[in-house]
Amino acid sequence: MVSSSRDLAIEAKGGKLDAFRCAEPFGVAVRLKCGDGLGFSFSTTMDGAALSRMVDGAMVAARMQTPDPACVLPLPCGEYPELPWLYDEDLPGVDEELKVARALELERLVLAHDPRVKRVRKCSYADSLYRTLIRNSHGLCAAYRGSYVTCSVSAVAEQDGDAQTGWDFGFSCSFSGLDPETVAARAGQKATALLGARSIPTMRCQVVLDNRVVADLLDVLSPSFLAENVSKGKSLLGKRMGERVCSELVTVRDDGLLPGGIGSAPCDGEGVPQRDTLLVGGGKLEAFLYDSYWGKRAGVPSTGNAVRGGVKNGPRLGVHNLCLEPGEAEPGALLSGVERGVLITDVMGMHTANRISGDFSVGAAGFYVEGGEVRHPVKGIALSGNVLDLFRGVDMVGNDLRFFSSGGAPSIRVGELDVAGR
Repeated sequence: MVSSSRDLAIEAKGGKLDAFRCAEPFGVAVRLKCGDGLGFSFSTTMDGAALSRMVDGAMVAARMQTPDPACVLPLPCGEYPELPWLYDEDLPGVDEELKVARALELERLVLAHDPRVKRVRKCSYADSLYRTLIRNSHGLCAAYRGSYVTCSVSAVAEQDGDAQTGWDFGFSCSFSGLDPETVAARAGQKATALLGARSIPTMRCQVVLDNRVVADLLDVLSPSFLAENVSKGKSLLGKRMGERVCSELVTVRDDGLLPGGIGSAPCDGEGVPQRDTLLVGGGKLEAFLYDSYWGKRAGVPSTGNAVRGGVKNGPRLGVHNLCLEPGEAEPGALLSGVERGVLITDVMGMHTANRISGDFSVGAAGFYVEGGEVRHPVKGIALSGNVLDLFRGVDMVGNDLRFFSSGGAPSIRVGELDVAGR
C-alpha cells in the first residue's frame, strides 16, 4: 500500500491568522505472507535501503507469528465502484489566502451571531488532497484519489455571570461544499441556548435525544457489529442473528459508498470493494461486518470493512459510515408528545460506557420539556441505562440525519429513561 497527501491546517484567533501548517506525508507499507504467518512493516521513504529493511522486518514478523490459516490476502475483484465526487478538481487551484479568509470569516460570523457570544476559543480550517494505491501478488490492484475540507469553531457565550460553550464543525469533499455560515450559526446557538440552565429533580421520563447524542450512543454499540468482537464474546449482539434487538423503527447500516461520507472510498484498506451493508433492518439483526481475516474464520466473504489508521498501521476491522437511518418526523414533532421529560443536546463521558455490556452513566445537559414545549435549559443531570435497551425503547425517529465523523444519526424519542437530577 502506498499513500501520499498534501494536508493544510489553519487557525484564526482575534481576527488574525494564528497558525498555518502544511505537510506532505508519504508512506509505503507491506504485508508479507510466509506459510500461515502474515507480517507487516512500513517505510516513509522509497530509498532502497529503507525498503529492504521494511521487507526484512515484515518477513521476520511473519515467521515469528503463530501460524494461522485465516491469514490471507484478498483476491482481485472485477470492478470497483466509481465515486467521482470523492475528489474536488478545483481544490488544488484555490488560493491559500482564500482559505485563510474562510477561517477568519468563520470567526467573524460566530461573534456576530449573538451579542452574548463574547469570544472564540478556537477557529480552524483544514483540507487534504490524498492518493492511495493497493496491490498484491494475487493481481489485486486498486487506486483512487480523494479530497476533504473541514472547518470547526468553539464559541463562548456569557450572561449574568454564566458562561457556556458551543462547538460545531463542517465537512465536505469539496471546497464549495463547506458552509461556514451554518457552522457559525449552530455553534453560536449551542453556546447561547444553555445560558441560565438550572437543575431538575430525578425522574424516569420520556427523553428526546438530539442527533449528536444519538451518534455517540451508536458509537458505543458499533463494536458489537464487528465479527472480531462477536468471535471473542465481546459483542452485545453475538449469537442473536435474526432476532429483534432494537425497536422496529430502528434501521442501522454501514455504507462505505455514502456520497460525501467521511469513510467513503472505492475500496477498503485491503483493496476489497466497499459496499452498503444493512446491519439492523426494522429492529432485526441482519449482518455483521468482516474483513478478509475474520471473513475467512467465519467462512463468509469480506464486507469490505478493513480500515487503516495511516501507513504506520496494518489493516484492521472497522466501520466506514455507520448510521441509524432517519425517519419522517420533524424534530419538533418528537417534542410534541412529551408531557414531562427532557431534550438532551449534550453528554459528557460517553467514552466511559461499557462497550461489552452496553451500560452507560453520563453527565448531560439540555432542556426541560412539559406539555410538548421546551420550558428552560437544564444542566447538572445524568443519564443512565443500557444502550441496547435504549434503542429498544425508541418510539419516534426524526428526519434530521447528520454525520459526526464516521457515525451518523437523526434525533430520536425514547419512551422511558432514568434522569438523575438534584
